[in-house]
Amino acid sequence: MVALRRSYTAVVERNRLWQGDFASEPYEAAWASEAIFFVRTLADATGVGGVARVQISADGIRWVDEGSSFDLPSSKDEVAFCRVSHFGGWLRIAGTLAPNIQMTVLVSLALKE
Repeated sequence: MVALRRSYTAVVERNRLWQGDFASEPYEAAWASEAIFFVRTLADATGVGGVARVQISADGIRWVDEGSSFDLPSSKDEVAFCRVSHFGGWLRIAGTLAPNIQMTVLVSLALKE
């Protein structure tokens, strides 16, 4: 008998303007064994050079950096992603954009058992 792996994709940010310090909405994903964050810009970013960090949490309140980071997209409809495993209960991405940078994003979290 072959078991079918469970998967789910959650949109955690939609049409969100990021500037300065940012963090995506947290998502409880304890059942999953792997995750991929996708970040798509919905409009051209003002400035370039943003980086996002993956953060993990046991309770969805207190956050620590997981160790993975990735460059954010800078052109309209460009997509960036980051794969994560061994993350515990809750996931989000966070970062700080320089004062001259802002971007409108769509963030999806693809989870798989």
